[in-house]
Amino acid sequence: MEFVIGALSAIGAGVFTNPLEVVKTRFQLQGELRKRGNYSVHYRNFIHAGYVIAKVDGITALQKGLVPALCHQWAEDRNLHLKENGEISLAKSMAIGGVMGAIGSFTGSPLYLVKTRLQAQSDNRIAVGHQHHVAGLRHALITAYHQEGIRGLWRGVGGSIPRMVVGSSSQLGTFFICREFLEKNEHFRIERGLLNTFLASMMGGVVVAITMGPLDVISTRLYNQGVDCHGKGLLYSSYMDCVKKMWYTEGFQGFYKGIIPCYMRIGPHTVLCMVFWDQLKQLQSKFMPR
Repeated sequence: MEFVIGALSAIGAGVFTNPLEVVKTRFQLQGELRKRGNYSVHYRNFIHAGYVIAKVDGITALQKGLVPALCHQWAEDRNLHLKENGEISLAKSMAIGGVMGAIGSFTGSPLYLVKTRLQAQSDNRIAVGHQHHVAGLRHALITAYHQEGIRGLWRGVGGSIPRMVVGSSSQLGTFFICREFLEKNEHFRIERGLLNTFLASMMGGVVVAITMGPLDVISTRLYNQGVDCHGKGLLYSSYMDCVKKMWYTEGFQGFYKGIIPCYMRIGPHTVLCMVFWDQLKQLQSKFMPR
């Protein structure tokens, strides 16, 4: 039952935040390996990006990649069933979150690859990054397999694992510690409930966005790049090659491209995921007591 609660929490949050993921992906690919001023700026800010995508690609484009995104989110967030027994250890929470994040990232990597490519795909007028021209989840998986074999389905996993190790450990560690602090401090005690979960989740979202932002950009670039006839990446040969090329062409700011839509997605997703989780746990305790 704990497994089901974690899965439902991730899926419920994913439905609401997927449009933010689409916007974030477009920002991360805009001006790829180009110096500032040497590329067309299709998306000026978070609101403008949503408007342009809906206008040119259609309103449904804001839900591109929803199915693989939900499946992958379930794989990433299934660690939300962890129980806190007594005092919570920050180091233990972060370690468990990191390990579960790595496992979820590896198992869900093919779905994240498809999600990224579908969300980057758009009308030529506002296209950013490599365009894979895939028709959906099944077609994208088949195309990746035909290009590189089974290994192609895990292309980019080397960028995804560090992203999720850092993201999951910081999210879980911050959430549990903040929730416990709000519940037990003597000055403004907030009992376990919706407000407590909301405040702890927003703090977790800030930490995740700051620590995971650069790793998220790298992961998106590696997943979305095209390959040649030999299955080699057209832009990056490895994780460090991506880091080096980004640094020389885009500078420090390149690693934080899309940081605002990144938080606008991570913050609400963290909140919704934790809120769904807490509420489902309360329903379980009420209707399915042990």
